[in-house]
Amino acid sequence: MVRLRRRACLALFLCALFVFGTLMALRTLKPSDGFSALAPGLQLQPLAARRHGVAAGDGEEPPRAEVQAASHQPAAPRSPQPAPGPEGVSSALHAFYYTWYGTPRFDSRYLHWDHVMVPHWDPKISASYPKGRHSPPDDLGASFYPALGPYSSRDPAVLEEHMTQLRAAAIGVVVLSWYPPGLADDNGEPSESLVPFILDAAHRYAIKVTFHIQPYKGRDDNTVHKNVKYILDRYGTHEAFYRYKTSMGRSLPLFYIYDSYLTPPEAWANLLTPSGSHSLRNTPYDAIFIALLVDEGHKHDILSAGYDGIYTYFASNGFSYGSSHQNWKAIKAFCDANNLLFIPSVGPGYIDTSIRPWNNHNTRNRVNGKYYETALQAALTVRPEIVSITSFNEWHEGTQIEKAVPKKTLTRLYLDYLPHQPDMYLELTRRWAEHYSKEKEQWLM
Repeated sequence: MVRLRRRACLALFLCALFVFGTLMALRTLKPSDGFSALAPGLQLQPLAARRHGVAAGDGEEPPRAEVQAASHQPAAPRSPQPAPGPEGVSSALHAFYYTWYGTPRFDSRYLHWDHVMVPHWDPKISASYPKGRHSPPDDLGASFYPALGPYSSRDPAVLEEHMTQLRAAAIGVVVLSWYPPGLADDNGEPSESLVPFILDAAHRYAIKVTFHIQPYKGRDDNTVHKNVKYILDRYGTHEAFYRYKTSMGRSLPLFYIYDSYLTPPEAWANLLTPSGSHSLRNTPYDAIFIALLVDEGHKHDILSAGYDGIYTYFASNGFSYGSSHQNWKAIKAFCDANNLLFIPSVGPGYIDTSIRPWNNHNTRNRVNGKYYETALQAALTVRPEIVSITSFNEWHEGTQIEKAVPKKTLTRLYLDYLPHQPDMYLELTRRWAEHYSKEKEQWLM
């Protein structure tokens, strides 16, 4: 009997030891989703689980209210919020932002949501794909459907909501797509008059605004000279106007120049080198000018043109030399050797087949956030001073981190962020921004 009791006690002891060991092992496990090394503790739970605090299967339908939020009605006005402190956003995180969207209520017709399907340059290939325009509100020139529906950039409630989302993502600088007064892209209408409202709204959320000068017809070094003077004279004293602090202690405006390679470097040198015929250097209009790097050979052109830095813009990894993550280390080394600022551009994915139906080979699947995480990690690896995000709301190319919702019509089934919430990419951005900030502190030590 005693021997039996001893065996029973030994069995109970071994069982308890096994349970204890198992629990300790489980506590040491870390998520293996690729982002755990970037921002420990970040786990994106399914939509229903996050709302109700319970586990949910991938097959659950999103709450009806979330789907209905995708109607094309204007956003409900939000009560004004007190200006938050600057500690809530990162001035090193820049997001490209577009104001070319319109609706009948605010703009007399839909703008950009009805984007034309761009034909392929080869007529034989083009003949195999659909043509014409999209027909909002159910058929948009986008592969995802915005939570606000097809909105107008002129809607004050939309602007307020965008600033709320940008702040939730810890984005400290909006990079505003800009055309001179009276000019616009081929599918839109002039929107320069919105700049004061964007600056005012950004200021309420402690967000800064800088400018992304687009390649309008006739743009050259002379017209950009006028553009810079116009922007600085008109908006340079606004409290939300972004200025970059250089290592020399100067505080200068910063301009991104899209498709800068379209103008010869010799022409840019007239504007951007101290000896140029109409140089901005060492004048009240001096600034930090950032050129777009597409091909590898552009590096030397950018240097000889007198630019101060490089950005890569495109969110499709492998699309160009500049947008390929594997090349960022070499680009950063070139920039460091030549005293240039390197601003890698990261994106959550890429799909523009709603407006370029023949461009499927450049699509980059989001993989439930994994693609974005990979890009963010690649950027972190080269220790950049600034990181740009492509984009907050470029819906045509599917690079947006703005809230999107599920949407199905008789003719369209839109992509979405399920099984995660509509703010998935805003949260990913904030978590990464926090980690980025801590990493930068370590770099400086």
